[in-house]
This record gives sequence, structure tokens and C-alpha cells, in this order.
Amino acid sequence: MVAVSLPSVAFPEGSLQSQRRYRLVDSFGDLHPVLDDLYDSPETAWSEAVDWWKEQCGPEPGPMPIGMEVSTSCGSWRTLRHPCG
Repeated sequence: MVAVSLPSVAFPEGSLQSQRRYRLVDSFGDLHPVLDDLYDSPETAWSEAVDWWKEQCGPEPGPMPIGMEVSTSCGSWRTLRHPCG
């Protein structure tokens, strides 16, 4: 058996691979009706979701019916976090 080493792939800055986008979805998996923006990081998206949810429900709002998706290199979306509640 011969081991074959594959070259590592580096994606240049600005390539499709480095331009992942994140979006928030509602409890049905549809684009969120209020938080319908594209975000550069999952932290930014989730922070916006938490802030909005606290404004709607108070400081201890419980499970959020908000999920998150990430863009894929082929142009579709993949679920990162399913909505709770």
C-alpha cells in the first residue's frame, strides 16, 4: 500500500470559500421576517438575534424560535442552528 499525500488547498482572501454569509430563520425555517439580513459571522448574526429577542420578550426570554443558516460554496444554504421553541 502506498500513502499519497494531497497538497493542502489555500483559498485566497476574497474567494468564495472565505465569503461565508449567515442568515437567520424563523421557527418554520423561512427567512426571519424582521432579522432578514446577511451577516459576516455567526457571532454577529446570533448577537443580533439575542438582542432582538430580548427586546421582544424581556431579559429572560427562554428558548428562541430563531435558527441560523450558512451559505455554501455552491450557492445554497445549510442549517447551523435549528430554531428552539
